[in-house]
Amino acid sequence: TWTLFSQTLKQFGIETRFVDPSDPENFARATDSKTRAYYAETLPNPKLNVFPIREVADIGRARGVPLIIDNTASPLIARPFEHGAAVVVYSATKYIGGHGTSIGGLIIVWAAFAADYPYLAYPFIMGFALFAPFGAAGTYEISRRLEGAEPLFWSAILGSVWSRTGKELGWLALVSLFTLIIWLDLAVFVFLAFYGVDIPSFPQMFASIFTSAYGMAFLLVGNGLGAIIALFVFSITAIAPPLVVDREVDFVTAMTTSLRAVLANPRPMLRWAIVIGAALAISFATLFVALLVIFPVLGHATWHLYRRVII
Repeated sequence: TWTLFSQTLKQFGIETRFVDPSDPENFARATDSKTRAYYAETLPNPKLNVFPIREVADIGRARGVPLIIDNTASPLIARPFEHGAAVVVYSATKYIGGHGTSIGGLIIVWAAFAADYPYLAYPFIMGFALFAPFGAAGTYEISRRLEGAEPLFWSAILGSVWSRTGKELGWLALVSLFTLIIWLDLAVFVFLAFYGVDIPSFPQMFASIFTSAYGMAFLLVGNGLGAIIALFVFSITAIAPPLVVDREVDFVTAMTTSLRAVLANPRPMLRWAIVIGAALAISFATLFVALLVIFPVLGHATWHLYRRVII
């Protein structure tokens, strides 16, 4: 959106004026006889402050200027037409193409089936979740800048994350990678222990898991081992990624600090782990489409959790 209005439209002789929506009167002050439309997002990226649709729509209506609202981020909970918007648009690419996190999950599932190892699709999906805290590094930096009233530019955000935390964040990700390898080895071992070397087709395996006591036992054992590994990874990464983003600490210190925080606050941390698990389950059930919303929300929430735990 930024590129469209700041660069692309300029090539066609269309001038764009950017205003601060925290004060709706800024739109009135920026309007002149050549103004043809107001354009805004219901939840502007990256601050996610709710746009004052009704106030700006009233200002535009008094001046004969229609308000166009991009409602992609909140299609189910926001109804811009009811608040005076003249046009409401949605970005099809967000739903059809998806964010990198969504595409990554789909690629993992496709790879498992393409390699004729459908029984590894579920472990791979769960392992994919192990790297979510590192993919959210940008959201931690955005939250940090919002707290410090620092400017929000993508080049500055990504550059700051890499320059200050690239190495330590990489080591944290490497620890998670080794954990993923162990988890996949255990998954293969459990599968072979229950089903042997004769790999059933996916429909046969699916039916066996949910229609027989043998399959249910396989499901319980596999998920039990996965839960133990997930709890371990959660304990050492609950606040470690935002910690290395915020402060100059090494990855070992970040992991041990995270572990101590979890041990010192077991109940709230367990509830937070359950929330993360439920959110990821929703993402899996929607073929990762829900990650478009869940991923940044969990990222910002993790930052605020870190700030409340670490003073």
